Amino acid sequence: MNETFARRLTGLTGIAAAAALIIEVPLYFVYSGPPPDANVLTRLLLGIFALAFLIVFVTAFRELVKRVNPAYEWVGSLAFATGLVYVAVTLVSSGLEAGAVIAADRSIDPTITVSGTYILYGSIGKVLMALFLTAVGFGISRTNLLPRWTGRSAYVLAGVNLAFVPSLFFGNDPADFYAANGWGTTASLGAILSYWLLALGITTYRSATVRVALPAQPR
Repeated sequence: MNETFARRLTGLTGIAAAAALIIEVPLYFVYSGPPPDANVLTRLLLGIFALAFLIVFVTAFRELVKRVNPAYEWVGSLAFATGLVYVAVTLVSSGLEAGAVIAADRSIDPTITVSGTYILYGSIGKVLMALFLTAVGFGISRTNLLPRWTGRSAYVLAGVNLAFVPSLFFGNDPADFYAANGWGTTASLGAILSYWLLALGITTYRSATVRVALPAQPR
């Protein structure tokens, strides 16, 4: 995988993951009570596709950092590892929620009914995401592979995720902003992350075109 291909693959998968998340998040706000099964399963399916794209994204990002500056390959590997663990944890919570919805003989809200999942994608997920974003921000800033705003914004988002880690002490009412499964902790923070990922994906993909257009430098 050369650098240009790594940039394009990182960008495209980042855009694809962001697009799936952007469509998914509003589905959490459609119903005030327990949503119908179709709503829950649709948003979970979109989330699964987003996570699949995220696996490719973190893999390509690791290769991109390695190509740009091999000395910081360890940073790319850290982002890759934490990204994979985040995906695994979130997939487990999604599977538990989907199974509960399919098995139930009535409409349920799995964000409340399925105990424990909101800790997986809540506080646990926030710690993993903060570590992932810190690694991404550090890798970008040290290798200069993308504009400065991408690395700085990754640091900011990492701090925001850490700020929501204590939400596990504040109950499980989705109507509360700062609850373990509150609309701020989960959906709103997920929406912010998805738009950041979209911007990062577009910037990364465009950087490949810019590099291709540059004339070869004398050695």
